[in-house]
Amino acid sequence: MPSMPDKPDTWVIALAWLSQHSPTIYAAAASAVMAALRIIYGGGTRQQALLEATICMLLTTSLIAVLEYFGLPSSLATPAGIWTGFLGVKKIADIADRFTDFKLPKRQE
Repeated sequence: MPSMPDKPDTWVIALAWLSQHSPTIYAAAASAVMAALRIIYGGGTRQQALLEATICMLLTTSLIAVLEYFGLPSSLATPAGIWTGFLGVKKIADIADRFTDFKLPKRQE
Protein backbone atom coordinates (compact mmCIF):
# COMPACT_ATOMS: atom_id res chain seq x y z
CA MET A 1 0.00 0.00 0.00
CA PRO A 2 1.55 3.32 -1.02
CA SER A 3 2.00 5.85 1.71
CA MET A 4 0.78 9.40 1.51
CA PRO A 5 3.52 11.76 0.36
CA ASP A 6 4.57 14.30 2.94
CA LYS A 7 3.58 17.72 1.65
CA PRO A 8 4.13 20.47 4.22
CA ASP A 9 2.07 22.95 2.20
CA THR A 10 -1.01 20.74 2.53
CA TRP A 11 -0.67 20.62 6.32
CA VAL A 12 -0.16 24.39 6.51
CA ILE A 13 -3.31 25.00 4.46
CA ALA A 14 -5.33 22.52 6.52
CA LEU A 15 -4.17 23.99 9.84
CA ALA A 16 -4.79 27.55 8.63
CA TRP A 17 -8.33 26.58 7.62
CA LEU A 18 -8.92 24.90 10.99
CA SER A 19 -7.63 27.89 12.93
CA GLN A 20 -9.78 30.26 10.90
CA HIS A 21 -12.96 28.20 11.37
CA SER A 22 -12.35 26.86 14.88
CA PRO A 23 -15.06 28.99 16.57
CA THR A 24 -17.66 27.69 14.12
CA ILE A 25 -16.55 24.08 14.45
CA TYR A 26 -16.39 24.27 18.24
CA ALA A 27 -19.81 25.95 18.52
CA ALA A 28 -21.46 23.44 16.20
CA ALA A 29 -19.91 20.52 18.08
CA ALA A 30 -20.94 21.96 21.47
CA SER A 31 -24.48 22.45 20.18
CA ALA A 32 -24.67 18.87 18.95
CA VAL A 33 -23.37 17.46 22.22
CA MET A 34 -25.75 19.59 24.30
CA ALA A 35 -28.75 18.59 22.17
CA ALA A 36 -27.88 14.90 22.28
CA LEU A 37 -27.35 14.96 26.05
CA ARG A 38 -30.65 16.81 26.55
CA ILE A 39 -32.56 14.21 24.52
CA ILE A 40 -30.86 11.27 26.26
CA TYR A 41 -31.49 12.83 29.67
CA GLY A 42 -35.16 13.26 28.76
CA GLY A 43 -35.49 9.58 27.89
CA GLY A 44 -35.29 9.82 24.11
CA THR A 45 -33.83 7.25 21.76
CA ARG A 46 -30.44 7.36 20.08
CA GLN A 47 -32.09 8.16 16.76
CA GLN A 48 -33.92 11.13 18.29
CA ALA A 49 -30.69 12.34 19.88
CA LEU A 50 -28.79 12.04 16.60
CA LEU A 51 -31.44 13.90 14.62
CA GLU A 52 -31.82 16.65 17.21
CA ALA A 53 -28.04 17.06 17.43
CA THR A 54 -27.73 17.34 13.66
CA ILE A 55 -30.51 19.91 13.35
CA CYS A 56 -29.15 21.97 16.26
CA MET A 57 -25.68 21.86 14.73
CA LEU A 58 -27.05 23.23 11.45
CA LEU A 59 -29.04 25.91 13.31
CA THR A 60 -25.90 26.95 15.16
CA THR A 61 -23.92 27.17 11.94
CA SER A 62 -26.53 29.51 10.46
CA LEU A 63 -26.66 31.52 13.68
CA ILE A 64 -22.93 32.18 13.47
CA ALA A 65 -23.43 33.88 10.11
CA VAL A 66 -26.04 36.12 11.76
CA LEU A 67 -23.56 37.03 14.50
CA GLU A 68 -21.00 37.99 11.87
CA TYR A 69 -23.61 40.04 9.99
CA PHE A 70 -24.31 42.14 13.08
CA GLY A 71 -20.60 42.59 13.77
CA LEU A 72 -20.56 40.56 16.98
CA PRO A 73 -17.35 38.74 17.96
CA SER A 74 -16.86 35.12 17.02
CA SER A 75 -16.32 34.31 20.70
CA LEU A 76 -20.12 34.50 21.07
CA ALA A 77 -20.47 31.48 18.79
CA THR A 78 -19.89 28.96 21.57
CA PRO A 79 -22.53 30.27 23.99
CA ALA A 80 -24.96 30.65 21.09
CA GLY A 81 -24.32 27.03 20.11
CA ILE A 82 -24.73 25.71 23.62
CA TRP A 83 -28.00 27.61 24.11
CA THR A 84 -29.26 26.38 20.75
CA GLY A 85 -28.58 22.81 21.83
CA PHE A 86 -30.14 23.40 25.24
CA LEU A 87 -33.34 24.97 23.89
CA GLY A 88 -33.76 22.45 21.12
CA VAL A 89 -35.45 22.52 17.76
CA LYS A 90 -39.05 22.70 18.96
CA LYS A 91 -38.47 25.63 21.29
CA ILE A 92 -36.50 27.58 18.69
CA ALA A 93 -39.24 26.91 16.12
CA ASP A 94 -41.84 28.21 18.60
CA ILE A 95 -39.78 31.36 19.20
CA ALA A 96 -39.38 31.89 15.45
CA ASP A 97 -43.13 31.42 14.91
CA ARG A 98 -43.96 33.96 17.62
CA PHE A 99 -41.44 36.42 16.17
CA THR A 100 -42.81 36.13 12.65
CA ASP A 101 -46.40 36.42 13.90
CA PHE A 102 -45.44 39.61 15.70
CA LYS A 103 -43.33 41.19 12.94
CA LEU A 104 -45.17 40.07 9.81
CA PRO A 105 -48.78 40.90 9.04
CA LYS A 106 -51.31 38.08 8.98
CA ARG A 107 -52.39 36.81 5.59
CA GLN A 108 -56.03 37.45 4.72
CA GLU A 109 -57.87 34.20 4.04
